[in-house]
Amino acid sequence: MTPKELTNSEFFTLDIGGMTCASCVGRVEKALGKIPEVEAASVNLATEQAKIRIKAGSISLADIIKLVQKTGYEAKESSARGKLDQSIAKSFWAADGLGRVILSFLLSAPLFLPMFFMPLGIHWSLSGWWQLALATPVQFVFGWRFYKAGYKSLKAGAGNMDLLVALGTSAAFGLSLYLLLASTHTHELYFEGSAVIICMVLLGKWLEARAKQQTSEAIRALQQLWPEHAKVLNAGLELQGNAGVSPEQYRDLPLDQVLPGDRVVALPGERIPVDGVIILGASHIDESLLTGESEPIKKTHGSKVIGGALNGEGALVIVAEAVGIESVLSKIIHLVEDAQTQKAPIQKLVDQVSAIFVPTVILLAIFTGIGNWLYFDSTSIAILRAVSVLVIACPCALGLATPAAIMAGTGVAARFGILIKDPQVLELAHKLDIVAFDKTGTLTVGKPRMLALLPFNLSSVDGGQILATAAGLQLGSEHPLAKALIDSAKEKNILPIAASASKALPGIGIEGIPSAGVFAGQTLRLQSVASLDDSTHYPIILEKAESYFNQGQTVSVLMNAGSEITAVPTPIAIIAFGDELKPNAHEAIHTLNVLDIRTVMLSGDNLAAATRVGKKIGIDEVFAQILPGNKAEIIQKLQTAPEGRKHFVAMVGDGVNDAPALAMADVGMAMSTGTDVAMQAAGITLMRGDPTLVADAIDISKKTWNKIRQNLFWAFAFNTIGIPMAALGYLTPMLAGSAMALSSFCVLSNALLLKRWHPSHR
Repeated sequence: MTPKELTNSEFFTLDIGGMTCASCVGRVEKALGKIPEVEAASVNLATEQAKIRIKAGSISLADIIKLVQKTGYEAKESSARGKLDQSIAKSFWAADGLGRVILSFLLSAPLFLPMFFMPLGIHWSLSGWWQLALATPVQFVFGWRFYKAGYKSLKAGAGNMDLLVALGTSAAFGLSLYLLLASTHTHELYFEGSAVIICMVLLGKWLEARAKQQTSEAIRALQQLWPEHAKVLNAGLELQGNAGVSPEQYRDLPLDQVLPGDRVVALPGERIPVDGVIILGASHIDESLLTGESEPIKKTHGSKVIGGALNGEGALVIVAEAVGIESVLSKIIHLVEDAQTQKAPIQKLVDQVSAIFVPTVILLAIFTGIGNWLYFDSTSIAILRAVSVLVIACPCALGLATPAAIMAGTGVAARFGILIKDPQVLELAHKLDIVAFDKTGTLTVGKPRMLALLPFNLSSVDGGQILATAAGLQLGSEHPLAKALIDSAKEKNILPIAASASKALPGIGIEGIPSAGVFAGQTLRLQSVASLDDSTHYPIILEKAESYFNQGQTVSVLMNAGSEITAVPTPIAIIAFGDELKPNAHEAIHTLNVLDIRTVMLSGDNLAAATRVGKKIGIDEVFAQILPGNKAEIIQKLQTAPEGRKHFVAMVGDGVNDAPALAMADVGMAMSTGTDVAMQAAGITLMRGDPTLVADAIDISKKTWNKIRQNLFWAFAFNTIGIPMAALGYLTPMLAGSAMALSSFCVLSNALLLKRWHPSHR
């Protein structure tokens, strides 16, 4: 991909070929770490990629690739983000392809099938020369990859799994060849052992390749959402009302040729190719693969759409705002890819263990051979048991345990609108005991509405006139309460009365002179209750507003600032605004309480209003009248318990004003519809503004962490039990090869069980 600069650094992603185990990962990282210009490097076995950060302009990518290749591995720059990797489907005859597995088993079958007839008293086997003829192509044609990779690892001054397989099978093959040349007793030959080991390792490699593909399904599913072409309207074409668009009015362009500002047509049933705004048409849009929202959403003129979403029943014309790598879909893929290629802290420990694993195993095999030779005085027994140790100790399962679980967990979470971009979250989520919520936009809709208009003199002025006048004062204002007034007037089909001499009064409100209606020519102000504390009418205003305050609402007062009729400012009406709670806010808090997680709400409202909201949905503790900058301090205090032990705190916010608190929290969750700031602000991004996703995010994080622990337990247990059994002769080389392949397959299969996860609130 194209490197992007950040703080005088450049980032690259390399595709690494030839890695077979966790030891390979450590060797590539060690090689990269020796390059002075490389600031940081992380290699992932499951994705076969290396993430590298270097000092800007200090070394070329080509030089880094050459240095990696010197260690015995293939390296090339990763393909650009946003393009479907066509190489995922491996060739039938590729190194990890099924064709090689089938042919190797067909050649090996006559060698090992006679073993199954022995319990029946049938002792038959091929002659030694036939066994040699069948085993040789398996050993040196299908097994050549192990010699090649093993040689490269030796050349680099280290060992890997391929070296273990090459040494073990060569020892068994060489012993058999020696016995064949020295004797005619074919029952003492072990050609079937070396052949079956290679067959089982090849089978294990094929199963691993298939499982890796399955763990990456989420990425591929997202990549496939992009159509290859977009229908772009001809320049200068004027759209006529709701008239449809005919084929001669647009042309098909490759998606990478579409630019911001182009008008793009999306026909019914097609994927929307770009992020943009609808300027013509209406339809229901299915964004389920992007946001996890199960129901199609109604979109009309002025609605924003996300590239990759599925258009419903209506034709749309969309003005492109973001295309290619700038689109929401590309950024989602970016986040999921990064999460799957980064390492959880526990994986770093595994890599350190694996780095010394192969040389340790080779020494154990040597000691096993010498010990058995001295005890049994038998060269064949000593070699076979040493071979078994070499084969069963291949650390594939250990290297795949963590990345496979991370890939599966983050992939399935992304399908339901939960983007986990920081693997460290997986190790912290199961410890969470406090979740702190920002109120506005997180637990509430985040869009104030006018809830009540109460005239002071109920008989003199019609409420519609008051609303038209108040809305007219706010025309042109971007304030949320101004929009709420204008929207309310629109809903009631009331035309706002324009005002002249409008001006904002900092800390007070807005002032203007209506051009028509009963208040024409009078100077009116729409101001806060607090700004009227020196007014003679303040006690009665406060009395009328008290009930609205207690319900957590914001109150403004429409005042006559003075006229020929009256020189004293008089109240006309009080207007209450409310930011409604989200329908499932109570359910979200209840679910966390059931999980024994304490809930906290951070709000800038007054204490009475915030407490009322918190009590309504079951919040355990409320912090009111909090400025955005103080939220991080509260998170820090929550993390330190009075008894001295640490609390693990998650912060849920909108990703903009809450960024410091999101960063301070152990786990940050940003509510988002795909905005840049929200995506980068926290370890988890919730693609829907649904607070129930918080519990779901914690749930999938816990399940992924449990899978990591399960995989590591079984991987370590397998080697801990298997190596002594092989050294003592309880596992033949053939059984050791089968067990090694089975262990890797079991680890990957266990990780893939995460794909069955579904949010509990769908």
